[in-house]
Amino acid sequence: MAAPQIKTEKHHSGVRDSARLAIVIGALGVVFGDIGTSPIYTLQTVFNPDDPHPVPVSTENVLGVVSLIFWSVMIIVTVTYVLLAMRVDNDGEGGIMALIALLRRWSGERGQKAAFVLAGVGLFGASLFFGDSMITPAISVLSAVEGVKVVEPSLGELVVPVTAVIIVALFLVQRRGTAAVGRVFGPVMILWFASIGACGVSGIAGHPEILKALSPTYAVGFLTGHFGIAFFALAAIVLAVTGAEAIYADMGHFGRRAITRGWLFLVLPACTLSYLGQGGLILDDPAHISSPFFLLVPGWGRIPMVLLATAATVIASQAVITGAYSVASQAAQLGYLPRLRIVHTSESSAGQIYVPWINWLLMFSVLTLVFAFRSSAALAYAFGMAVTGTITITTLVFFYVARNRWGAPLWVMIGGASLLLAVDLLFVGANLTKLAHGAWLPLLIALTAFTLMTTWQRGRKIVTAERDRREGSLREFVGGLHSDESTIQRVPGTAIFLNRGTQTAPLALRANVEHNHVRHDNVVVMSLTTEPVPRIAVEERIIVDDLGYGDDGIIYVTARFGYMETPDVPAAMRLIPADATEGDLELDRASYFLSKIELRAGRAPSMAPWRKRLFIATSYITADAAEYFGLPRDRTVIMGSHIEV
Repeated sequence: MAAPQIKTEKHHSGVRDSARLAIVIGALGVVFGDIGTSPIYTLQTVFNPDDPHPVPVSTENVLGVVSLIFWSVMIIVTVTYVLLAMRVDNDGEGGIMALIALLRRWSGERGQKAAFVLAGVGLFGASLFFGDSMITPAISVLSAVEGVKVVEPSLGELVVPVTAVIIVALFLVQRRGTAAVGRVFGPVMILWFASIGACGVSGIAGHPEILKALSPTYAVGFLTGHFGIAFFALAAIVLAVTGAEAIYADMGHFGRRAITRGWLFLVLPACTLSYLGQGGLILDDPAHISSPFFLLVPGWGRIPMVLLATAATVIASQAVITGAYSVASQAAQLGYLPRLRIVHTSESSAGQIYVPWINWLLMFSVLTLVFAFRSSAALAYAFGMAVTGTITITTLVFFYVARNRWGAPLWVMIGGASLLLAVDLLFVGANLTKLAHGAWLPLLIALTAFTLMTTWQRGRKIVTAERDRREGSLREFVGGLHSDESTIQRVPGTAIFLNRGTQTAPLALRANVEHNHVRHDNVVVMSLTTEPVPRIAVEERIIVDDLGYGDDGIIYVTARFGYMETPDVPAAMRLIPADATEGDLELDRASYFLSKIELRAGRAPSMAPWRKRLFIATSYITADAAEYFGLPRDRTVIMGSHIEV
């Protein structure tokens, strides 16, 4: 009897291994595109003769730069993100917004002012990531398409229009979901990393001396011996770590284990070989600094490499796009953005989502950058500022969260934070020297996003407080109806009022009673909750509460949905037990009532006038409630109420 069991266990083990491999391949196709395509432009930018602070080409400088690139990647990506930051998550979600959620929870529960302040700093870091998610697709795709100029210089005029077409196509396929995109992109990225690694080996073989760059002594020697050159070079060297925050932000899509394996066993070795190979090529002939990545490829393989690089940079854009979805979704849950329409695209992972509004905003922004800057070199300095700012803030917030979660000795946390922050701040300082050359752009984007999110948070707090005051207690309101039946006329039929929870009475219900002096025979107050599972069993969908007045025809219903399910209120209503109400609910003729808040800018000094206008304008992107909940339009009544901010 044991043999079949062993066979079954082996079968299940094989299925699990196949599933894990599929997740790793999916992660390769989504998460690592950004950082995996950095070799295309990093060394070229460092030695760019048109740079305001050019690095002279010499054996010592090439070894120092390549060493700095390698150890920057090891310290920032491998240590800070893969080994440390990704161990901290919020219900499986990663990224700076997950850290902010934890900080807010602690500042509320424990009254920690430091956590509150750091949450604000972290929010600015998340705002910088939005800038990163706009710049990455533009610079990545531009840098790849520019490879055609190495093959045929006369094709240079086609770079911008071809880039624009590719970017539009990329954003159009996002609705298919991260998992579907990852399955297509994963094998492409495996081919990409194998190819750049192989080309790197050929460059190393031609000039083995470049392997000395793996020693940290060359990085330290370059920094200390030529600080005036090395400091400015850091503004370009940071391009090697672009995509580090996307790795963390995308953790909810694929999980820490799959991302860690993909990084350590394929991405890191391939990128390292590519940087070493390019360094060897430059040592062989300084003229190769014009495009060391593509010149490392044999002549017969350059056109295929341009095509492969274009595909890889499209995938690079995917990493920050999905990261932006995650950041926006978490921001909405934390109250920094209005309710956005979010489409869940996987039954196995709650983190795989598509946010249409963010998708189209990013597409418009990316296209604007492509047509405004027109080359990857022009965008390089803007790129570095977004990356270094986000990384520094993530490191700072992470160590505070880690100290509170793990209770590690203070001296260990201070020592580790000081070392990593010193590296991060060096990069920030170097990029600040490029403010006039484009570094202002991500700061402007971040300031705009930060202002928008803090304004929405403040305005939402004001509106919620006023709404709670007007709605009053639900149980007290129902109790009043029970005692004042003589003044309230009951009309036949069923009315369903959607509500935010059990504590307050829906404004639409209160308005119907207080102004029209009527109520329906059957009144259902319903709230909807989304659970962290794909689907809820039908028998567990509905929870009924008679609010203490079982014979009064008024009940409170909680409808539970999984994150993969689209809330369908009429279908949920049909699951209410027949004995829960006085009579038949007659759902085919029931009326649905929504409470809609119309915002107005008032005279109260709650916010600056311009912030009030911004808050009201932002409210218009909120997802349509009737469509979202599947309500029949011909039987849905929207009752508005004005609230001044």
